Amino acid sequence: MLVLSFPESRPQAQQLAEALDIPCLDIDIHHFPDGESKLTLPQNLPERVIFHRSLDHPNDKLVELLLAAENAREQGVQHLTLVAPYLCYMRQDKAFHPGEVVSQKIIGRFLARHFDQVLTVDTHLHRIQRLDEAIPIQHALNLSATTAMGQFLVDEQLQPLLLGPDNESRQWVAAIAGIATLDYVVADKIRLGDRNVQVTLPEADYKDRDIVIVDDVISSGHTVAVAAEQAREKGAHAVHCLVTHALFAPDAIELLKAAGVQHIWSSDSITHSSNVIPLAPLLAEALRS
Repeated sequence: MLVLSFPESRPQAQQLAEALDIPCLDIDIHHFPDGESKLTLPQNLPERVIFHRSLDHPNDKLVELLLAAENAREQGVQHLTLVAPYLCYMRQDKAFHPGEVVSQKIIGRFLARHFDQVLTVDTHLHRIQRLDEAIPIQHALNLSATTAMGQFLVDEQLQPLLLGPDNESRQWVAAIAGIATLDYVVADKIRLGDRNVQVTLPEADYKDRDIVIVDDVISSGHTVAVAAEQAREKGAHAVHCLVTHALFAPDAIELLKAAGVQHIWSSDSITHSSNVIPLAPLLAEALRS
């Protein structure tokens, strides 16, 4: 068995391979001027292969994943695993208006056709409980980074008040609070647009406290920024942010800093300067099981 790494996540793939004590080889990708991709895979692949690739910015990556999976099968690979720490297109799980495409089911079936096993971390499943309801294969696993995130706070010797910026974040905030033995509160949010939200913090003692805002994904940063500003208005000593998936739009970090967020901590599901929590131990344990 070996791990095949895509270019943007080679350090994470290498860490996973080292944790499993197996080789890690690279997939080479060349992008033509017209946007097409040419992939080159190692030859003489074993029967069991693990692809490591987070699916942020997914449209090009999904096509490249298709090409790589087909080539691996042509080489005789019998068991193909996808380790996608961040999994795309899971939010569109229902058609709210006529004609809306339910991408979760379509992408789920696409992955099920090409992989025998899919592992991901903290995928936001709104109206289903298990990942195999979206990806119809037996071994589709949605792991959680909450234990590692809680241990990070313990190791940093922090005793903050944890704040979930909306009700959907409650499961992560509660889990991390339980691991690190911390208090937590959860805000109410009304989304008025992609970059326009209304956040209402619950009653709590914020004055002179360190606040850590916890979420699974931060993209535009607007929800966290609004929550941070309100926490500071209520007298918080400092506001920090802890997130699994650092999607971060181009101006998101500047927005968070302007809102008074001092530290931003993330897992390495997506390569970013805020990465402090490696996921290789969690992923390797699941693969060994």
